[in-house]
Amino acid sequence: MNALELKLPPPLLTLLIGTGMWLLSVLTPAFSWHLPYQRKVALLLVLAGAVCVVLGAATFRRAGTTVSPTRPQATSVLVRTGIYRFSRNPMYLGLSLALLGWSVVLGNSLSLGGVAVLVTYLNRFQIIPEERALTAKFGSDFAAYQRRVRRWL
Repeated sequence: MNALELKLPPPLLTLLIGTGMWLLSVLTPAFSWHLPYQRKVALLLVLAGAVCVVLGAATFRRAGTTVSPTRPQATSVLVRTGIYRFSRNPMYLGLSLALLGWSVVLGNSLSLGGVAVLVTYLNRFQIIPEERALTAKFGSDFAAYQRRVRRWL
């Protein structure tokens, strides 16, 4: 286990990266751009992200399992219903979509790198450790779920 695994809650990480993206856009105006319907595209991405997060969290709550991203070993049920039929990580997908929407709001090419940083971090330090914990807890049931449903989308 790595010292960074499961330490930083993904919503906090998203907020920190989003703040860094804003600062980067302020410091590098030469990389700014504008698209037609830019605000509408950004709003759609943020709303899609919010829907993924809310549906994922609500499905966990209905199943009676933890939504805590720092304690996957506390999971009591392997959730495979609702939005989890399409993505094993809809809440992380939602955070990534919202951050992508934020980068569209900022309209700065360099800020797009923040989305890549979030996805890379989540894969390495959040999702892989969670998958280890779920494999240890649910064994072949989780392995079958992994084969049937993609990690992201």
